[in-house]
Amino acid sequence: MPRILEKKERSLGVKLSRKGERANSPKAALIRKPYRPGPQGKRYRGKVSEYGQQLQEKQKVKFSYGVTERQLRNIFKAALKKARSQGASETSSVIEILERRLDNVIMRLGLTEGRSLARQMVSHGHFLVNGKRVKTPSYKVRVGDKISIRPQSQNAPYFDGVRDGIKKYEPPAWLKIDKAKLEGEVVGRPETVEVPFNVSLIVDYYSKR
Repeated sequence: MPRILEKKERSLGVKLSRKGERANSPKAALIRKPYRPGPQGKRYRGKVSEYGQQLQEKQKVKFSYGVTERQLRNIFKAALKKARSQGASETSSVIEILERRLDNVIMRLGLTEGRSLARQMVSHGHFLVNGKRVKTPSYKVRVGDKISIRPQSQNAPYFDGVRDGIKKYEPPAWLKIDKAKLEGEVVGRPETVEVPFNVSLIVDYYSKR
């Protein structure tokens, strides 16, 4: 799976998800080979049209957050509706919906090295939200929600490694983590999240369709 992720990042030309220390090390594929995969990867490509740029940015979001075309379309519809009814920014509304996904929150808390692993572990029922087992990666967390590891999963060898690796990790300001218990809490809204793609281009794409 890591090789597939790295190949996709090289194809899109940007690092899209945190995968531990390897993602920022000289061994990272995007650092060693900062060009598209394949024999034509180093060759110059012509200017991409605005529509082509919109499709590229859409692909980045889909790959980064692990959402399908249908899910992404629904996310943008919900964000546009919220923006029009509440006067909120369309871009910030989109990012907030994506960031509030349970699989993303688990990654942001430092409990997994990437969203793909978080999705897998949520689907397998390893995490609880407010004491209840949740197996839906797209579940939307709210301020005040508490995320913990299912008691039956706490002794799994994987989480022993997490306890060691999380000691120097600090989650974003809207999340809080108890590093000893490996329990997280949503303490705010994801309002100042930096993302490696241009949401405005995707907003334009969906607003015309």
